[in-house]
Amino acid sequence: MVVGVLRVRLRLPENHSLKGKRKVVKSVIGQVSSRFNVAVSEVADHDLWQVSEIGISAVGNSEQVINSVLDKVVNFIDGHFACEMIASEMDILHMGR
Repeated sequence: MVVGVLRVRLRLPENHSLKGKRKVVKSVIGQVSSRFNVAVSEVADHDLWQVSEIGISAVGNSEQVINSVLDKVVNFIDGHFACEMIASEMDILHMGR
């Protein structure tokens, strides 16, 4: 089993409230989850209204497949939302029997 974990840090420059942040983050989480069949959650910076950190995970049997899916997630987030990706970090774990 191969587990891929991706952490994405976003800046929301046009946002001016926590309510506006929730709208953007909820959209990112919903679209990424349904489009790529991955688990997604906001994992940090809940009280900051112009920054968000999102965690994404995928499970499969091939490192290449997991790496490809998470790369597509990064590209999708970077080009489709009213936010700027300021950092991303990916780890791939191999779970033995």
